[in-house]
Amino acid sequence: MPVPSLALRETLLAAQVLDDVDLEIHDDGVLLTDGSPIPIRWSSLLAAAGGAPLGSSRARHRIVAWLRLRRQVADFPAAMLFEQCRALGLPTGHVLNPGRGWVHSQVLGDALVLGIGVLGLDAGRPDDVAVVPASIWRSARINPVRLWELCQPHLERMGGLAAVRWRRDGENVIRPMGGCDVVTLLGSRSLRAALVRDAGGMRPVAAPMRTRGWTALTQSDPAFTMAAAEATEPAERGFQRPILVTLDEVVLATDTPPPTIGTLGAA
Repeated sequence: MPVPSLALRETLLAAQVLDDVDLEIHDDGVLLTDGSPIPIRWSSLLAAAGGAPLGSSRARHRIVAWLRLRRQVADFPAAMLFEQCRALGLPTGHVLNPGRGWVHSQVLGDALVLGIGVLGLDAGRPDDVAVVPASIWRSARINPVRLWELCQPHLERMGGLAAVRWRRDGENVIRPMGGCDVVTLLGSRSLRAALVRDAGGMRPVAAPMRTRGWTALTQSDPAFTMAAAEATEPAERGFQRPILVTLDEVVLATDTPPPTIGTLGAA
């Protein structure tokens, strides 16, 4: 297949010069050469651009990030990919959602989606779970369905453990557990069941950042949730409004907060 456009070729040349990406451009795609050679098809690069205009800095940044992630997946031991794959939950429309094909599950209520990430994929950030788009798995010829089958039971186990800690500590705070952040844990039926058990089937939760959630909203100010979300970096942001959790659903509360009753305590 010929190079689809001059703009894409220029984007890749800019990546070589400005981002120090080692690659060779061929008629049927590119070859990553910063280690064991990895062939990349043009279709994968177009998908990596995510609709950004080819030749723009935004397209270049997206393609460079994709190529670096592709290299990380290639260099990660195959057995560890299966051991350290994790369910990753994101609010609908979150900046980290890589788009079409990544979502493997959507919780009822249209507020929370889940896809596949890998714990420790970035050697410099071993405690982080990296979002891996579907196009990476296609390029690496790995079936993401097999990975997702491993992610689901792990998520339910971590949700159960998070529920035990939430009840034991009595602080009304939900914290990450086993490579699953708070937003992800809310995607587990085990945690949702614990949250609503003594709450009449529905519990309000504030999770303005991915690393912390509060359940004592009867003594909190929902406006704080919105302000805290706005003050959080977009990549680390959770739900921008309080959510209502039932056994089967996670739903965003209305835009208009009720009168102030108090404020969330520090976690």
